Amino acid sequence: MHSASVLTGTITVMASAAIDRLLDPSYVEGIRELGMDELRAKRAECQEVEVALSFLRRLLQGRLDIVLADLQRRAGGTPGDLAALVEQLPGILGEQDRPPGFGRLPTLIAPSDAGDLTSEADAVADASRLAALPEMSEDEVRAMADALGELEQRTSQQRKQLFERIDLLQEEIVRRYKEGEASVDSLLR
Repeated sequence: MHSASVLTGTITVMASAAIDRLLDPSYVEGIRELGMDELRAKRAECQEVEVALSFLRRLLQGRLDIVLADLQRRAGGTPGDLAALVEQLPGILGEQDRPPGFGRLPTLIAPSDAGDLTSEADAVADASRLAALPEMSEDEVRAMADALGELEQRTSQQRKQLFERIDLLQEEIVRRYKEGEASVDSLLR
């Protein structure tokens, strides 16, 4: 079995290049010189990737909930099998206490980068690995929980940074309208 750091460290994900590009400081350098269309395009691009990361984060949380439930089962000394795990899924995946988010509703429903992003989550804990939890050693399950937790934390941090980018771009758009550099009439043409 692979350790958590090996699992998360050796996975190549195409979407990570796009995220790195959006989070690079150069992405928002010179925003005062950009045209309104370019500002809006950058904001929309950040929003789309944030929606995909939000989807990934919830997927990771669900998988982590399943793995942690298996560790809890083990701590209680209950024998495990796949049928029992499947039977418990509604309770495991039901309403969980989650830290409050940023309170933003997504404007996009279907994340376009979800396939690229979920490949990393699948490499750590896909359906077949989750189904094999009862047969895995406790160390293997803990390594999976650690890898999922690290990936969820990284994803949350990236989302936070994207929100900062979105806010910065939005503030520049609003500033231009307030200071008369942009006109609402231009939106109607």
